[in-house]
Amino acid sequence: MYNCFASTNKGLEQILVEELATLGAINLTPVNAGVRFGATMNTIMNINLNSRIASRVLLEVGFGEYQSEEDVYNIANRIYWREWFDSNMSIKVSTSAINCPLKSIEFITLKVKDAICDQFMQAEDKRPDVDKQSPDMRIYNFLTENTATIYLDTSGEALFKRGYRSARQEAPLKENLACGLLKLSGWEYDKPLFDPMCGSGTIVIEAVHMALNIAPGLKRTFAFEQFDNFYQKDWDDMKSLAKSAIINDKTLDITASDISMEAIIQTENNLKHARLREHVRFSCKDILDIQAPQKPGVMLTNPPYGIRLNELDELGVLYPKIASHLKQNFDNWNCYFFTADLRLPKLMRLKPSKKTPLFNGALDCRLFEFKMVRGSNR
Repeated sequence: MYNCFASTNKGLEQILVEELATLGAINLTPVNAGVRFGATMNTIMNINLNSRIASRVLLEVGFGEYQSEEDVYNIANRIYWREWFDSNMSIKVSTSAINCPLKSIEFITLKVKDAICDQFMQAEDKRPDVDKQSPDMRIYNFLTENTATIYLDTSGEALFKRGYRSARQEAPLKENLACGLLKLSGWEYDKPLFDPMCGSGTIVIEAVHMALNIAPGLKRTFAFEQFDNFYQKDWDDMKSLAKSAIINDKTLDITASDISMEAIIQTENNLKHARLREHVRFSCKDILDIQAPQKPGVMLTNPPYGIRLNELDELGVLYPKIASHLKQNFDNWNCYFFTADLRLPKLMRLKPSKKTPLFNGALDCRLFEFKMVRGSNR
């Protein structure tokens, strides 16, 4: 049994606790932007394959108290690194700290890297290469005021990288955050889902994956596949089980719309790449011209938010128009806006029935819930 840490967006910790419990994790403790838990190696593989909410799964390999950089070096040097990977692998070491009294985080990072390389040099007269862009193995060093915890990353690339998006395509909303928003909205698969400002389609694509029970890690590889103690048969069996659990014959009522045809094309291409195009309807329309599907459901969107003054002014004019349109056309819908523009409810002149604090990277955001009633929702 290993001590582990799964990271996520601030605000999604409790949802991650619930998900990890269903995937076999034990001794779950939510902390800021993540969850500590215990797991076997098979459970760690299962979480990487099936977690929709986690960003990374880290496995604790070293822990100790320190007073100096040399103490941190010794903690790292006591870890038997050759149990996990060999000198042909490339590595990257990162350090984060809270209330660390030492002067240089960069120097501490260097000491951990030296400890790893020194151990390999002593045993094999060969050291792993350092690759800061795409390493085989990522090592994370976390310091408190007097303790150092060293983790080995079991995920590799961040878990929100599902494999259906082109490598060059950046989305303002990461896939695991989109899943968290869907969970918080209470959307159920037999109800309509509508994103009127879909952008590259992250929300609707993740919704289809959730509804069809498609494991988010099926189309990608993980760092644990390169561990020296990796069991290929267990992993093959796990993926076979996940593939057999996919529900292919479910009928969904999911609509994506955007004023930009480029956004619609991008969303369609992502769905085609994932072989899920038939599960989503599309329209290229302004949100002010859209009529709701007949059956009430959930509207969930991540609207653009302004940074420059003129953009903020434009949004100040747009928000009340959106509110008026929703009141007239989305009666009995639950409408959710995820935004860093905290003026949104006031400018829409609507009182949110719920507002959930979340972070999108470093951006302080809210998920605003509006239960729409025709005419007025004040």
